[in-house]
Parts: sequence; structure tokens; C-alpha cells
Amino acid sequence: MERVCVIDSHTAGEPTRLVVSGAPALGGGSLRERQRLLGEHADWLRTSLCLEPRASEAAVGALLCEPDSAANDAAVIFFNNNGYLGMCGHGMIGLVATLEYMGRMTPGRYRIETPVGVVQATLHGRGRVTVANVASWRFRKEVAVEVEGYGVVTGDIAWGGNWFFLVDDPGIGLRKERLEGLAGFAKAVRRGLEHAGIRGDDGGEIDHIEVLGEDGEGADARNFMLCPGGEYDRSPCGTGLSAKLACLYEDGLIKPGEVWRQAGILGGVFEGCITLVDGKIIPEITGVAFVTAETELVFSEGDPYRFGIC
Repeated sequence: MERVCVIDSHTAGEPTRLVVSGAPALGGGSLRERQRLLGEHADWLRTSLCLEPRASEAAVGALLCEPDSAANDAAVIFFNNNGYLGMCGHGMIGLVATLEYMGRMTPGRYRIETPVGVVQATLHGRGRVTVANVASWRFRKEVAVEVEGYGVVTGDIAWGGNWFFLVDDPGIGLRKERLEGLAGFAKAVRRGLEHAGIRGDDGGEIDHIEVLGEDGEGADARNFMLCPGGEYDRSPCGTGLSAKLACLYEDGLIKPGEVWRQAGILGGVFEGCITLVDGKIIPEITGVAFVTAETELVFSEGDPYRFGIC
């Protein structure tokens, strides 16, 4: 029997599962290369951590790695029920809060490598973290797409560490009680984008659909986020907020240093603002994570679902 130890946390309701021990060795090299090796040769780790019977499909896994550069403090590969992520905002907050829980980080600023670039995470203490994300931008504004059951809808394509299509709520209502309708609409939008061949500027798949609307409960806006594997983000989504902030800035609706409060579908709030570095938009996302469990996963010989129900 093999064993993998993890520590679970949640950030505004969205779970993160950090691998503490038992992960396969990936060697050196760039983090992108190690991510590729993990996917091609040890994908059992992802499926075991993020799929039933050990997890709900909302779980995001995090594998802490040695950084490729000595200038950085750590490196991380994020994954979910569908595959591997470029960056994960709630997951980065959960990672840093968990390392604080383990006694491996104290309040301060840290440089952490991801497959899409280096982010800076400031631990304020007691699980509160600010993530200065990778540079974010809007690729295309007001893109029209035919959506089955809804006709032509328009939205923005933006990068926040993953590719997003940001579209206004068509009238379903951004409330927890409307999850089924929101998920159905977002999935139809994604199918429409795929059918039309609409992609990011690097040819990347637009795999996150962000449905936006007013909040009315103290935040500036509320969102529903459909993630790549078909689950919804319980949190306001850090990379999604990064993409939203880039659009707001380019529309002249937010200035550097101004705070934007984004609520998720469950009501949890992330605070966001931007800075400009060499003309690039750097979003800063602040949230709080809470550790929920320390778990040892057992892989019993003969168990047909030892590596998850795929």
C-alpha cells in the first residue's frame, strides 16, 4: 500500500488540497516541463486527489515543488478534475495559508513560480494573503458568439493566468438557488466558443466562463465561474478577478490602487486592485483561507478505484 499525505483548506468555500508527502519525483528543469511530466507519467496523483471516491470534483490539487530559480522561494503546480491549470488564485491563497499553518511561512512577501510565470504572495497572517498575479490583459472586447437557447451573446476574452470569457448574466440571477441554470448557460457559451473556433491570442482554449452581474450586498459585483471540468468555483476566482480587473482598467472604470470587491456565487468576497509595472497590468487579489483537515490517503492493492473514478 502506498500513502500520500495532504492538507486541505478552503478559500471562500473553494477547496485546495496540498500534497505534503508521497508525490512522485519529477526531477529538475522548468516548471512547465515538470508539469508535462506529471501529466504524462504520474497523472494518477491528480485523479486520486481530485476525483471520487476521495474528493468532490470541486477540489483543486497543489503540488509544491522546488523552484527552478534560486531567486524564488517556492514553485507550485495546480490541477483539478479536468487537468492542469496555469495559475489558481484561490489555490495560491490556500497554499500560502497552509504553509503558514505548517510553520513554513511567516508574515512576509514570497516569490512563487507557476507554469505561467512568477507571482508574489504576501502573507499578512492568520490565513490572509495578497497575491500579485501574473500580468493580465484583455485580448478582445465585445466578441459575439451564437449560444444555443440564448441567441447571440457578447463578452470579453481576457487572460488572468487562465483564459476567460466574461459575459453578463442573461437574466438567470446570480444566486446560489440558480446554480443549475447558470451552469447550463455557461456550458452553452463554452460550446458556442468551441463551435466558432474562438480562442485566446496564443491559440489557447478559453476554458473558464465568467458570468457577471451586480451584487447588491456590499460588493461591487458578483460572478458565477464555470471551471474547465464542469464544476463551478465556490470562490470569486482569483484568476477570473484578475481578468475582470484588466477589462475594468482598459475601460477606464478602475485606476491603479483602487479596490474592487468581487463576490462569488456563495457570497464570499475577494478584494482586488491593480498596479502598473512596465506598462503591464498586475492584479493584486486578497482573500483568506482556512485549513480544514490533515489526511493520509491510502492506496490499497486491489482497489479498482484507488486512483479515482475516471
